[in-house]
Amino acid sequence: MAKRSPVKIIITLLLVVGAFALIAFVLTNNKKKNAEKTAVVSQSNGDISVRTSIATKQPLELGFTANGNFVPGQQMDFSAENSGRVIRVNVDEGSKVSRGQTLAVIKTDQLNVDVESAQANFANATKDLSRYENAYKTGGVTQQQLDQAKLAVENAKARLSQAQIKVGDANIRSSINGIVNKRYIEPGAVVAPGTKLFELVDVSKLKLAITVNEQQVASLKVGDKVNIRASVFPDKKFEGRITFIAPKSDASLNFPVEIELSSNPGTQLRAGMYGTAVFEFPTQTPVITIPRTAFGGSVSSNQVFVVENGNTAKTRKVIAGRIIGDQVEILEGLNEGETVITSGQINLTEGSKVAPIK
Repeated sequence: MAKRSPVKIIITLLLVVGAFALIAFVLTNNKKKNAEKTAVVSQSNGDISVRTSIATKQPLELGFTANGNFVPGQQMDFSAENSGRVIRVNVDEGSKVSRGQTLAVIKTDQLNVDVESAQANFANATKDLSRYENAYKTGGVTQQQLDQAKLAVENAKARLSQAQIKVGDANIRSSINGIVNKRYIEPGAVVAPGTKLFELVDVSKLKLAITVNEQQVASLKVGDKVNIRASVFPDKKFEGRITFIAPKSDASLNFPVEIELSSNPGTQLRAGMYGTAVFEFPTQTPVITIPRTAFGGSVSSNQVFVVENGNTAKTRKVIAGRIIGDQVEILEGLNEGETVITSGQINLTEGSKVAPIK
């Protein structure tokens, strides 16, 4: 095996020594940088990083839109009042009907018999009363017997009226002007009291049914005019008027609102279509606003943190007003230009030192 020359051995040793020297230099330099960073952190120890915003005075945009569906101005389900067989149906689905029009007829044979029986009972009771009145004049009957005869006449009259009403109810008449949306019966069907016969809708006047939140409902009142857009007619404008505002919110804490269209020419809009109500309000006087996130908890807590002297957090009691989107109106407690903390409040106490992040 050949021996390595002394020169090669020396070169190898020099390379190894140089490598160790380079490693030592890098480690020393890193240690110096880490020491510098530690010194900076030590210098800023205790300052809590927070995000801030300036309280500004600006006009609030109260306008908003709300989506919903068009519903009929009137919708009624007609049910049978009496038992019987349907002998005639005068309308089909899609038929236009007017108030008082006969929609269907139920067989009235038994009902007519009831009317005739009631009429006979009423006639007999009337004759009995006449005899009792004549007998009372001569002392043949007592006052109590006469009163009972009068009561019998009244009862017979009431039964006759009831029987006549049932005969009248056998003719199913519309109580609104509208269109037959659904027909549930056919001639020959046997119905019982409560059986659904027809569904009528009046689309000559439509309503847009929407929901709004508690901040929005505070700006609305019955009678307000509202601009309406329909998704199927994007280039057309419709106008409506608020006719109903729910006095109580629904399960999702929204308030149902109904807006009646002023007109629906040619019944272009139909119940079930999608619509948008556009609420517009005059420009408001500028007010001080801050981001909603400035309130660490609920807005109702009326407490925020402000930055004083550039790096000190101080609690401040304020009176919050309206909430518009992500901004909150401040009625009292803040001046324009003051700095409020919008993030990091959970780590703060009164007088904490802070380092605002830009």
